[in-house]
Amino acid sequence: MKNFPCCFPVFFLFFSCFSITGFAQYQPKNLSAADLKKANTWVENSYNSLSQDEKLGQLFIVALYTNKDENHIEGVRNLVKNEQIGGLILMQDDAAREINLVNEFQAKSKIPLMIGMDAEWGLFQRIPAAHKFPWAMTLGAIQDKSLITEMSAKIAEDSKRMGINWDFAPVVDVNTNPNNPIIGNRSFGSEVPNVVASALAYANGLQDNNILAAIKHFPGHGDTDKDSHLDLPVVSHSLKRLNEIEIAPFKALMDKGIGGVMVAHLYVPALEPTKGIPASISKNIITGILKEQLGYKGLIITDALNMGAVANKFKAGELDALAFKAGNDIMLFSQDVATGKKLIQQAIDSGEISQKRVEESVKKILLTKYFLGLNKYQPRNPENINEDLNNESHQKIVQKMYANALTLLKDDKKLLPLNCKETYYYIPLEEAPYQTFLDELNLSTTVILKKPSEIGEIPANSKVIVGFHKDNSTAYKPYKISAESKKILSELSKKTAVILDIFGSPYALSDVDISGVSTVLVSYENNDDSMKATAKALSGETRIWGKLPVLVTNKLKAGDGIELNPAVRTIYPHAEKQN
Repeated sequence: MKNFPCCFPVFFLFFSCFSITGFAQYQPKNLSAADLKKANTWVENSYNSLSQDEKLGQLFIVALYTNKDENHIEGVRNLVKNEQIGGLILMQDDAAREINLVNEFQAKSKIPLMIGMDAEWGLFQRIPAAHKFPWAMTLGAIQDKSLITEMSAKIAEDSKRMGINWDFAPVVDVNTNPNNPIIGNRSFGSEVPNVVASALAYANGLQDNNILAAIKHFPGHGDTDKDSHLDLPVVSHSLKRLNEIEIAPFKALMDKGIGGVMVAHLYVPALEPTKGIPASISKNIITGILKEQLGYKGLIITDALNMGAVANKFKAGELDALAFKAGNDIMLFSQDVATGKKLIQQAIDSGEISQKRVEESVKKILLTKYFLGLNKYQPRNPENINEDLNNESHQKIVQKMYANALTLLKDDKKLLPLNCKETYYYIPLEEAPYQTFLDELNLSTTVILKKPSEIGEIPANSKVIVGFHKDNSTAYKPYKISAESKKILSELSKKTAVILDIFGSPYALSDVDISGVSTVLVSYENNDDSMKATAKALSGETRIWGKLPVLVTNKLKAGDGIELNPAVRTIYPHAEKQN
């Protein structure tokens, strides 16, 4: 294996044959010696009760969809019963049915199933009826990181309500490539310290509430130009650069008790000498760097094995065996559990893999399940689940996040906060809805809507609010601003005082000329919560103090942002106009 420079402390958690507590990175707080003894006893008894085939079953997590046909459901049912798999990842989309199926499958499992979900922006990521939380890019703009912990604690509450034990989050990829097709909004930003602080706050909110976190995608997916769901991205940086940027957040978080690390489907030539071998099946990267160099003792899980980056190059089952040989504990989204188990057993029989290696992974899985309370699983009640996942308590905390993320980049003519005694014109541009923003502004200020074709009707020297409203339906939508919108902005800037608000990625400003624009804000997302929070902030109800989480241009750098504190500026209450 190539030499991997190490300029950071390595934390090894040693264990002896008399205790297996060292197998787990995650532990609930304030565990007593008696608690640890009970955990060890349960793990040993559970491990010894399993046949070899059942032990191997613990290494696999398969996907459960409720928007697929009954053949899919029956297939998962058979895997739970016949292969005694270790867990499920819940996909789209019916919360009540998922609860019923999980209750059924848990009752049929000799060892309780670990239930996971990609819930980076809350359960909404998979369940449309749930409430959407902000993307990581938005959270990266927030300066009080305890707010992120507060938010992820709410995600943990929703997860518990569903019977979910593991949120495959947060993403700790450092997004240094604005054209990254798969990370982008999922990253906390382009600066390592901000990514680390934000990710730790997020993980603490989960794990302090007994939901496992997983930092991803090791060794770093932030500078890629391919979507690994479709093809294998290549990260060609030097060891020095990888150590300073891509791997740096993982290093910083390794000793923070975070229970899981997800390994990416990336080819990294500086870390893996064999051409085309993805990190997710590279022994050099997983065993050599993640386990031995970094000393990580938590659960190591592959990214989904159905993704094109690996599924197009390796046979199902064979891929699972390669992943386990490389050092992964869990194969996520396995496409052929039976073949994977068979090939792993063949490798054990031939001496390629030791039985001790199986024991290490299975006991690590069992101990984590115990710490998550799965030794005493209680069925969940599906009644009122959609209301429980989407109500006023969610709106309140989400709007607080958007308010604290709002970033003011310019205010040359001191146009903020808005003056309730003045009249403003409002021009919505781009493709997404805007009515909520207009309605909220009009609660405290007189705002006249004008269509782009009507800008000639706006008197010179007027104050104009321009909203770039980008499609917020997924995290992967393009952020580019159209030539038509840029032209309208330029024309307005010549004769009026413009307040520009970006309801989308800050990268949208990368090719927008704002030199003649008086006031520029970034609201990061375009939805009802972000629009309500922004309108209140513009009216002076809340402090504006977010900072850009990413480098946009040489003039718009990460960390930029002007604080606007209502305590020292004239405040115009949101409801004053109604009095």
